[in-house]
Amino acid sequence: MSAKPIIAPAYTISLIGAPTDVGAGARGVAMGPQALRVAGIAEALQRLNAHVKDCGDLSGPPNPWQPPVNGFRHFAEVLAWNRKLHDAVFAELQQGRLPIMLGGDHSLAIGSISAVARHCREKNKKLRVLWFDAHADFNTAAITPSGNIHGMPVACLCGYGPQELVGIGGFSPAQPAMQAGEIRQIGIRSVDEGEKRLVHEAGIEVFDMRYIDEAGMRHTMQQALQGVDADTHLHVSLDLDFLDPTVAPGVGTPVRGGPSYREAQLCMEMVADTGHMASLDIVETNPALDVRNQTAELAVDLVESLFGKSTLMRKPDAICNAMTLQGHTTHNAA
Repeated sequence: MSAKPIIAPAYTISLIGAPTDVGAGARGVAMGPQALRVAGIAEALQRLNAHVKDCGDLSGPPNPWQPPVNGFRHFAEVLAWNRKLHDAVFAELQQGRLPIMLGGDHSLAIGSISAVARHCREKNKKLRVLWFDAHADFNTAAITPSGNIHGMPVACLCGYGPQELVGIGGFSPAQPAMQAGEIRQIGIRSVDEGEKRLVHEAGIEVFDMRYIDEAGMRHTMQQALQGVDADTHLHVSLDLDFLDPTVAPGVGTPVRGGPSYREAQLCMEMVADTGHMASLDIVETNPALDVRNQTAELAVDLVESLFGKSTLMRKPDAICNAMTLQGHTTHNAA
């Protein structure tokens, strides 16, 4: 009797916990990494034939829960966490692994995406970031109404911020980690007044909820993914408040009128169809505000779809993706 052939893992994945809420305006997202583990994120990925290494949780300064100073809350603590996260994510990318950052608040994207951008620069890859969020996160110290740095990561990554944060990964305001043309924001429905002007001036491509309502989620994702190819490092930054709070109640900054469960699943499935996602953030899961870990379990559902779980067998990625971007319909084959 011959031995069964060994099937190579489809992905080699590293889970990196960043249990902090220093950048947020509500306590609780520091428990997010453990909530995602309890919801079975590693086991779900293993069922999809991924090799999963849980790197454990990073350690960093505690949340001092102080008011803003010069437009920033907890600047030193946010900087320390992001420097540690940058180093951890970059190390896994250098080993050819796909890092998944388990947050924690969304200010952590400064560290994770600066590591991805540094990796792209060294490997001569194009960067595309899909930012799924209710908020544009393009505030600065001069215009922020709260001082919470989880409302500033996109601005910092695009060079609109203090040198200490902008410079993580060896970047600068003149040569930031990310150019405006490298990011697509999806699901946006809450933007501060000063932030609106800055987003417009920077030229960020935003698919807000009105656009999604009018054009549909399928067309939105076709536009957001246009140009993604084999030379592209596709990074997904998933804030759970992207979804409507009736679906994902366990978040600190819920905003009504977000995508439904099925719309979110379609987003993830279309990302998976490209075959080019190479890094992932999962942030703003707040078990203190959740109902029986519902939001973390939803996040795991979405992650499964990001890594290829689907109801039926699909056509080969290249064919499916080419047809999608040309605007043709595709069909499932059982």
